[in-house]
Amino acid sequence: MSSADRSRPLKVWLDDRPERDPPAEEGWTIVRTPAEVVALLETGEVEELSLDHDLALWDESGREITGDEVVTWLMEAVVTRSFAPPKQIVVHSGNPAGRRRMELGIEAIYRRSGAGSTSRTG
Repeated sequence: MSSADRSRPLKVWLDDRPERDPPAEEGWTIVRTPAEVVALLETGEVEELSLDHDLALWDESGREITGDEVVTWLMEAVVTRSFAPPKQIVVHSGNPAGRRRMELGIEAIYRRSGAGSTSRTG
């Protein structure tokens, strides 16, 4: 990413399936793992975030890695270091239970940060 790209707010899209990626002209930065999302969040430049739950990823011990890890990271960052969450967080997962768990976490993040919820499903 060039320095010119970094000067404008980021829209970050997390999904494991390229066929669900938004068109390039919509300006999303497309990532495939929660670690990539966290790295971008750490820049403080992410204003919009769209998350999938099921990512077809597992760690070395066989534990599933999901989009919920981003929500967990955000909550910890908000609580422990007053991190400002993105202005808008969207959950576009087709997994109803995972989507609901993430939405509840996002609501808690906005309550804790005092930013007010701008979470919605996609």
